Amino acid sequence: MTAKTTNTKGSNVSSEIAYLTRALKAPSLAGAVERLAERARSESWTHEEFLAACLQREVAARESHGGEGRIRGARFPSRKSLEEFDFDHQRSLKRDAITHLGTLDFIAGIENVVFLGPRRLHPVRGRGREPVLPTRLVPL
Repeated sequence: MTAKTTNTKGSNVSSEIAYLTRALKAPSLAGAVERLAERARSESWTHEEFLAACLQREVAARESHGGEGRIRGARFPSRKSLEEFDFDHQRSLKRDAITHLGTLDFIAGIENVVFLGPRRLHPVRGRGREPVLPTRLVPL
């Protein structure tokens, strides 16, 4: 491709980018590529810098949306967290023990944790969401 494009070539490039971003399943990139291209032209980026910016945009979008997909895939019946749990209502639970388990140190230590109690134990669901979020790597 040359630096100068005619309107027909420009529209061909735009439609090709739209097709390629769909084929790569990169919708975030499809929406941002035009803005990034304008910025690259105005700031005289190299091709590598433009490519890196495009890839960074897509990776950031996937990381932010990836946790939500993993939570849906885990099929938790509802969204719960330890922060909203009422320890006064469930007095048999030790707040310090549950808070310590909430740090998920047992995952890094490759230790098992067994919760015994009613099926609807809120703290279990609240911590079950954490390993599927992208902020922590969980060894399998």
